[in-house]
Amino acid sequence: MIGKAFLVGGGICVVGQLLIDYTQLTPARILVGFVVAGVALTAIGVYDPLVEWAGCGGTIPLTGFGYALAQGVKEAVAEKGLMGAITGGLTATAAGVTTAVTLGLIAALVGKSGDKT
Repeated sequence: MIGKAFLVGGGICVVGQLLIDYTQLTPARILVGFVVAGVALTAIGVYDPLVEWAGCGGTIPLTGFGYALAQGVKEAVAEKGLMGAITGGLTATAAGVTTAVTLGLIAALVGKSGDKT
């Protein structure tokens, strides 16, 4: 299982590196593209089998964040109807977003700020 995770996760990272090296896309656009790709691939039913096969190799990269958003919306819509389309993605990804914001705050408080010279 570990080999599959490294294969899929590494492959996603290779795609990102190729986009950085050979296109004029900014890193921010590439990151957003990965999240949107995760949502789109989940919507058409391609990403679910990949996650089942590769485990964390499919859920840890940014495409996995898009996958989590789509799964959260799908489950919430089935449970709550149309309102789930609004709340499902937020509920499914709240822990990840909270962790990122908290760790960013800690890094800002601990790190030394100043001009780069």
